[in-house]
Amino acid sequence: GSEPIIGSWEPARALAMERELASMWELSFVVPPDHETLDFKFLLKPKDAETPCIIEEGPTRLLTGGMLEGDVRLANFRLNGDDELLEFRVFNKADIVSPLDLAASWRVYKENFQPSKVRGIPDISINEAPTHATEDGSGSSLELDLEHYVVPTPTAPPTEYAANLAATPASLDQPETPWTNDMLLSDGIQSPRSAAADFKDDSYHNKAMPEAAGAVAAAAVADRLHGSKEDRKLAIVLVGLPARGKTFTAVKLTRYLRWLGHETKHFNVGKYRRLKHGANQSADFFRPDNQEGIEARNEVAALAMEDMIDWMHGGGQVGIFDATNSTRKRRYMLMKMAEGNCKIIFLETICNDRNIIERNVRLKIQQSPDYADQPDYEAGLQDFLERLTNYEKVYEPVQEGSYIKMIDMVKGEGGQLQVNNISGYLPGRIVFFLVNSHLAPRPILLTRHGESLHNVRGRVGGDTVLSEDGELYSKKLANFIEKRLKNEKTATIWTSTLQRTILTATPIVGFPKVVP
Repeated sequence: GSEPIIGSWEPARALAMERELASMWELSFVVPPDHETLDFKFLLKPKDAETPCIIEEGPTRLLTGGMLEGDVRLANFRLNGDDELLEFRVFNKADIVSPLDLAASWRVYKENFQPSKVRGIPDISINEAPTHATEDGSGSSLELDLEHYVVPTPTAPPTEYAANLAATPASLDQPETPWTNDMLLSDGIQSPRSAAADFKDDSYHNKAMPEAAGAVAAAAVADRLHGSKEDRKLAIVLVGLPARGKTFTAVKLTRYLRWLGHETKHFNVGKYRRLKHGANQSADFFRPDNQEGIEARNEVAALAMEDMIDWMHGGGQVGIFDATNSTRKRRYMLMKMAEGNCKIIFLETICNDRNIIERNVRLKIQQSPDYADQPDYEAGLQDFLERLTNYEKVYEPVQEGSYIKMIDMVKGEGGQLQVNNISGYLPGRIVFFLVNSHLAPRPILLTRHGESLHNVRGRVGGDTVLSEDGELYSKKLANFIEKRLKNEKTATIWTSTLQRTILTATPIVGFPKVVP
């Protein structure tokens, strides 16, 4: 409870028990390992508010060190004088709880204003006789008809353009400094801005930890503690033709690294270009023989890179630099800027599937701010295809430095991942994430096991087999899986090592099964 219970019994100060099932009430509370002995009795509160509570018969119960002293006895209540005796079985479960589990439990309590149960396991439960009906007087149970279950249609993805989730350019808020191409390509590398700007990111609030709880938070802490120090400042520079999934990959990778606890920020050069030169640039702006356009695009790339370096100097760890970066000359410029500031890994996305490219092109025309003011879809499509052709004329695959190549990995099968000169803890985690990434939609179905014998008896834990209803559930589940996943050739069934989960999955055939 939230306050200690001291002194004589007062029904108004009793802790209420939550009724989780028709046959069981549960009470959960947390005590320190060296707590004083807690003496208490159970009270039975009639529904009639005018009737006084009935106090449990027998001696006072003693709780010491999280355990009930003496033999665990029945809870007896005398009703209507001495005419009727109610008996309830009492189960006691004590767990040693880590501070992280306790913090997560308390957070759930504060957010939902519901009684807290550590890891979902009640400390004390009272089991009612199984013959009693439910609270509404009905003895019937609720059954999910899996055979006629209709899978809900997935909600449409948000229409927000992925690049808009990238960092808001900080350099464009500063007074402009004349910029020339030879500032970065000369032997003496100079910054486009003479002074580093103060970095303030309101969207991320400079959090040292992601919004995780319990074991997830512990994993994030461990990841930060074991991170390789030589990779504390890391720039992941995207490379690839338009409509190859660079920005989508950048957003996913940013989210993953933040979840691990690494301060990560996504810098999209297209966002810089639109703010600096407008969002209505035609395909001519991207022609390889348009020197003015080349200078303008190199300028915004340098501004984005400088912003990322400033952010790293302010405490940032991993910057995701999102642009086509399709020529060696551009990549050389970025490598020179990174010298002495951060390590660069190029991440090249290559896609040869024309259907996927056409789909991405359509999404680009529909969602990109570059075509927000273009009412004619066909005109926008033609302009983008011309832009794509301009990039293809000068595209040079990555062959320099440290790099990762994702080749036809959109479908998650049949693709390749090539790595060169990749070492260190954090780059290894990034490679692991990319190997296991699926950029195309796929279903993930979660289910509890069928009813076990311990469920029937109202017991928590253990490793028992299924009840008759549990076996029926497993057969209906197999029928459901056969209908729902008949077109999913690569589906895999995962279970825990417990009997009840393995037996639940036994009737499911046609898919490989994994027991970790």
